[in-house]
Amino acid sequence: MPEAHAAPAPPEAASWRRVRRPRRLADRAMKVFCAAVTALGVFALGWILLLLAWEGLTAFSPRIFTEVTPGPGSEGGGLANAIVGSIILTFLGITVATPIGVLAGTYLSEYGKSSRLANVIRFVNDILLSAPSILIGLFVYTLIVWPTGGYSGWAGAVALAIIATPVIVRTTEDMLRLVPNTLREAGAALGAPPAQVTMQISWRAAKAGIVTGILLAMARIAGETAPLLFTALNNSFWFNASLLGGVANLPVTIFQFALSPYPNWQQLAWAGALLITVAIMALSVVARLLVRRGIR
Repeated sequence: MPEAHAAPAPPEAASWRRVRRPRRLADRAMKVFCAAVTALGVFALGWILLLLAWEGLTAFSPRIFTEVTPGPGSEGGGLANAIVGSIILTFLGITVATPIGVLAGTYLSEYGKSSRLANVIRFVNDILLSAPSILIGLFVYTLIVWPTGGYSGWAGAVALAIIATPVIVRTTEDMLRLVPNTLREAGAALGAPPAQVTMQISWRAAKAGIVTGILLAMARIAGETAPLLFTALNNSFWFNASLLGGVANLPVTIFQFALSPYPNWQQLAWAGALLITVAIMALSVVARLLVRRGIR
């Protein structure tokens, strides 16, 4: 019997193989490039974190939490007043931003939706999300510091609140949109008014996500330096009850100490940077756990 010969491939298949070969090469080259860039970024970040951990732990001591910041050229001292000042400013900022952000996000998701006012609010919120923090500091300086004639913790809290609010607005709106409409319809079918449906059903269903947004906003403002340079500034003493005048805080203290020529101040700057990094990482981990719990 004569041997059967394979039929030659049609010209369309050969042409398709010629087209796919460069695409595969380009795809593999791009994957290698992305992997290399990712590895480079991870290496740089890991190097920075290791350097921060080494220098920060070397300078860490119990006096960080018990003594106030030292004067120029002096030995010893700690960051107690800066730590307390940062906690107060962050607490005040998030206290102002939380109700505004949650209510605005609720309006966008539950009531405004695609209305003209809702679109304007979203546009302004997106601008605030992308605005440099130093511009917000200058805005609050013009609005509060310059008319009142001095720096204050209240001005710093307002600046931090402005930075935190758009984060909470966006997160609240996104989390409420994930709530199924059937839950709202069930509440309405039972005769509950829209406000009660929102508070008793929508907010409860999106509670984990909303709290996560608040924690992320807190982590966002905990390490801000630029706005505090124009609002709360800094000092080397404990704050007064009125929060008038400069208020000690960790970000500005780290900024000033890191640029100083004094070895003691530089060591305290390393310790403060490590403290802020650990606090922000802890808030991020708690937020991630809340998100996973909410998904389950």
